[in-house]
Amino acid sequence: MTISRIKFYLSFLLLCLIGMHAYGQVTIAGQVTDERTGESLIGVNVLVKGTVLGTITDVQGNFNLKITSPPPVTLVISFVGFERQEIEIDQAVISNLQVKMTESFMLGQEVVVSASRVEESILQSPVSIEKMDILAVQNTSSDTYYKAIANLKGVDVASSSINFQIINARGFGNTGNTRFVQLIDGMDTQAPALNFPIGNLNGPSELDVESVELIPGASSALYGPSAFNGVLLINSKNAFDYQGASAFVKTGVNHVGSSADQGPALMKEASIRYAKAFNNKFAFKINGSYSKADDWHGTDAADRNADFNPLASVGGENPGADRLHFHGDEAGINLAIFPFSAAFGTIARTTQFENGRFASNYMNAGDLPNHVATITPYKEVDLINYGAENMKVNTGLYYRITDNMELSYLYNAGFGTSIYTGAQRYSLSNFGIQQHRLQLRGDNFFLRAYGTFENSGDSYITEFLAKRVNDLMVGYNFGDYHNGFNPFENQGKGDLTGYLVDYGIEYLRSISDQGYQPGEIAALSEAERLQVQQNAHQYARSTVDDRYIMDPKTGTVVDGEGNTLTFEDVKKEALKGTIPNGPSFADKSAMYHAEGQYDFKNEIDFMELQMGASFRIYDLGSKGTIFPDTVGNEIAIKEYGVYAQAGKRLTDNFKLSGSVRYDKNENFKGQVNPRISGVFTFNKTHNIRASVQTGFRFPTTQGQYINLDVLSSRLLGGLPQFYEQYLPDPENNYYYSGASVNAFRNNIFSGQEISEAATALVRRTDFSPVKPEQVKSIEVGYKSLIQNKLLVDMVYYYNSYSDFITQELVVKAQKDTDGEPNYLTILRSNADNAFSIYTNLDNQVTTHGAALGLTYNLVKGYQIGGNYTWSKFISGYDENVLNDFNTPEHKFNVNFGNRKVTDIFGFNVTYRWQEAFRWESSFARGPVPAYGTLDAQVSLKLDNLRSILKIGGSNVLNNYYIQSLGGPNIGSIYYVSISFDELMN
Repeated sequence: MTISRIKFYLSFLLLCLIGMHAYGQVTIAGQVTDERTGESLIGVNVLVKGTVLGTITDVQGNFNLKITSPPPVTLVISFVGFERQEIEIDQAVISNLQVKMTESFMLGQEVVVSASRVEESILQSPVSIEKMDILAVQNTSSDTYYKAIANLKGVDVASSSINFQIINARGFGNTGNTRFVQLIDGMDTQAPALNFPIGNLNGPSELDVESVELIPGASSALYGPSAFNGVLLINSKNAFDYQGASAFVKTGVNHVGSSADQGPALMKEASIRYAKAFNNKFAFKINGSYSKADDWHGTDAADRNADFNPLASVGGENPGADRLHFHGDEAGINLAIFPFSAAFGTIARTTQFENGRFASNYMNAGDLPNHVATITPYKEVDLINYGAENMKVNTGLYYRITDNMELSYLYNAGFGTSIYTGAQRYSLSNFGIQQHRLQLRGDNFFLRAYGTFENSGDSYITEFLAKRVNDLMVGYNFGDYHNGFNPFENQGKGDLTGYLVDYGIEYLRSISDQGYQPGEIAALSEAERLQVQQNAHQYARSTVDDRYIMDPKTGTVVDGEGNTLTFEDVKKEALKGTIPNGPSFADKSAMYHAEGQYDFKNEIDFMELQMGASFRIYDLGSKGTIFPDTVGNEIAIKEYGVYAQAGKRLTDNFKLSGSVRYDKNENFKGQVNPRISGVFTFNKTHNIRASVQTGFRFPTTQGQYINLDVLSSRLLGGLPQFYEQYLPDPENNYYYSGASVNAFRNNIFSGQEISEAATALVRRTDFSPVKPEQVKSIEVGYKSLIQNKLLVDMVYYYNSYSDFITQELVVKAQKDTDGEPNYLTILRSNADNAFSIYTNLDNQVTTHGAALGLTYNLVKGYQIGGNYTWSKFISGYDENVLNDFNTPEHKFNVNFGNRKVTDIFGFNVTYRWQEAFRWESSFARGPVPAYGTLDAQVSLKLDNLRSILKIGGSNVLNNYYIQSLGGPNIGSIYYVSISFDELMN
């Protein structure tokens, strides 16, 4: 074929395409007004059904559309607070279409997409689903829309910071929820190295939120791994549909009536959004927001070791206390171990008391008791960064290739400072997380790819910082006390053990000063002996604190070069170094994800059918500080999944749908997850739903690959390679359960012979690498809109979990030359002999629960509603396993409001209550007290400024409460905000 002929055919094809477009073009111009007032409505969405094409009305309420498809076409007219309309157009040219919209206060009109990944009425969703639309976001009584998610039924929230909340549903909540998925514009917001959502730290501001949808319960059949206890979908505004400028400013105050170290503090937040479309082909948007506040302080002095206070019977303070929000006292030692320490023995033999006796005389006589002593801690406020900041940037570019296809690019980024409570208290200082998304979508398909990139910035572990401060203080002071002798000199600038060594010496000094000969206190009565010991602990504490513990406000210390250092100087020095040599992180992990879905609605009309697939890579980048991902040993984890969903209306009243998904992680066997559901409708408004579905989650990146020295043990991933490296040949080595080793130590320190104490040890010889975790869920529910006034939604569910992922502590005893275990090698734990490794529970775990929601439309736009949630753990744990159900059995919310009492005035009030429950996590175990909070706001519409003034408060009664044990003490926030929006009518 010649070049000229090719040009001819291409020219002919182009002319045909142009002719087709010209022949089929439809042009529509019109105006949208308020039926009641006759006023023009600005920003009304005018969409062409079955395409991606659409526009919005301008400041006069006018719109203009050009459509390449031939008539007839259907316009979908929608605007928040008004009834949705569909108008069929059967003419090629309409120049003055008049659309009158009716304001709506009707319930149950929402359309949702998350329950089935296709649009459907919320009343006929096959599973439980909650939704907040734009009006709910604007009118929330909480101080932010994200915190208002707590008002939805079935939702639990754990706040680690004023700007960091973790959402959960249906039990097993935690401050880092790896059983829950959060998607923002289709992008998974989990931090790649942690595998749990990061709240709203990089999500859209209030100005850019279009809707929030929540599915409580297992959803892996459609959303894949980790969609275990629920899915939260936040959708931002498309630049074509929401154009113009908008801005938001809020100022407030918190810490009202708080503790002495925390007076009232100002808060501030500001956001701006701008979106613009050109010729209905190209559009862009840009959002920026910034918030700053003095964070909630951690002030809980509860003692994790209160049950083991040896002086409790005489009213003495626990020398081994480990208080939640005081750091440094995590390091402790049983004084009875010192006789087994050669280093301590050397010091004891050279330390002479005033009466001529040496410390070793008392040590050898057994005067060091079976008491744990910990280092005096620093307050959290002196160590952690409470300057909560969050700067977010969200941008989007949109291009309509055709009427049926839109290409878009989104960039979401969040930077700032926050606090996270996990196994420890983490100061997330100057962190950053960024996401880039490229998406092609049509009316019946989408293809998207995105990447998530995290940067730990200057983040650090607060407890580790306290340890390093103590390390330095021991290094600065140790030589002065011991005349230059430092048994820890080979460890650089000292070791926190130096504090405890001195504590033991000064404890014995007190016994000597109280006039007792070596061994005499053993003959005293219990009450007398405990009083002597209490006095000795008090003396040792006071003396050693004077030497090593610096007053953070006024204290100074002289370093080895003669420089005078303040506490801030020491802290700055202590912050140097990354884990395990210092408290800072060095994490720049990434996640890459691609997925697509196709809806066969244009090819198949006798049933609904969708199919999709996904592929994901975790690229771990901790530089060997968290994972063994050193240079030349990079770690990338690959996952992929495919799914299909079909639905068919078998009768006018009954729809049956089913889905199945297959997922594979390169380190584990593939997982098949089905779901089947049915919805029966009677009398048009009553809907009964039932579903049986499954969920699963692969072990997290840390559950697979972590290899971290945390001083007292080594945290290990559960893959076979870690078992093979650290737990080799258990038939010929000696490994014992952590609980039994603790019992053995107590026996030894209580004076038992080693052979007798060793009977408490439970040997471990069989280790199973970690496997994926599964859940099977049965759910039945009822949803109805009665007489267009009362919306009723209730549900009951039953969950059964298998292969529950947990961590097990095992301790290794070295072998003697005769092949017997050397029991003395397990008197203390360290990263060489104690391993906390990921594995699974053998027991089946079961839970169930129910929820009821009622909303009633009163006269003139007043609305009252409420919901109640019941959650119950049934069985599956034994007393030796951490039970992290962490969910109150009963909780409820009550809401009353009217967004338009008049054309310019509205209000909203919400009361939330939950009962006390037990919290169990690796950070703390104990009760979370019951609490109730009252949120309220009033709003005033300023028509001339196209703005809304809002005055309100969360927890307006200022009853301080906690949401998790170890979390901050949360008080009231009182605020005033003003929102400007060009789209506002």
